[in-house]
Amino acid sequence: MTLGPPGSRVWPASPRPFTCTRTEVHAFFRQMFVYLIHLGALGPLLLGILDSSFLFLPFGNDFLLVILTSRDREHLPLYVLTASVGSTIGVLLLDLVCRKGGQEGLKRMLSRKRFEYLKAKMAKHAALVLVVACLAPPPFPFTLVVAAASAFQYARRRLLTVIFFSRAVRFTLLGLLALWLGRHIIRIINSEEFTWYMGGFILLCAAGSAVQVFRWINAAARCLLSDRDLITSG
Repeated sequence: MTLGPPGSRVWPASPRPFTCTRTEVHAFFRQMFVYLIHLGALGPLLLGILDSSFLFLPFGNDFLLVILTSRDREHLPLYVLTASVGSTIGVLLLDLVCRKGGQEGLKRMLSRKRFEYLKAKMAKHAALVLVVACLAPPPFPFTLVVAAASAFQYARRRLLTVIFFSRAVRFTLLGLLALWLGRHIIRIINSEEFTWYMGGFILLCAAGSAVQVFRWINAAARCLLSDRDLITSG
């Protein structure tokens, strides 16, 4: 990926459009990134919703924020805000599914040992676990932690509050890092080796996300059918 000539947008966007090298390797993901860059502050919002709900894109919003901030540092607070709001909305969507599935739904997706481990952690340090999940980089299981918090009926308002402020801290730190090392980071992102690595990693994660989404929806549906059967029999 490379940087291009000046452009304009209604939303605060980078002063120069984002273009990429002419190669067909992982073209889909590259073009998606180009589109998000052109959206300016809306890019982190949309990617945050996708990344924090059912489509796991490792480092996606991190890289997007770094690139936007490196080229338009005046709007760093806005990028942090939209990325944090997007992540919170994504978590809300995930919460709506996993909360309905409850513990029974979570049991169908995890081994007994892992289920009991998460249950013990959530019972004692739910907020702390969520903060760590928001701040830690992949492969820390952010989505699984959020799903567990929802399944164990952690208060939704608290969940969303913790997610928003923790993500805001993460994105602020990344933005400050971009102000200091932005050019070096972009040089790495533009390298062909990095493109190959991240393209393969994203494809793998996207496939895993699809499987996980199916399992969550299936578990939630089973729990709803079980509840209906109990009501009918009662």
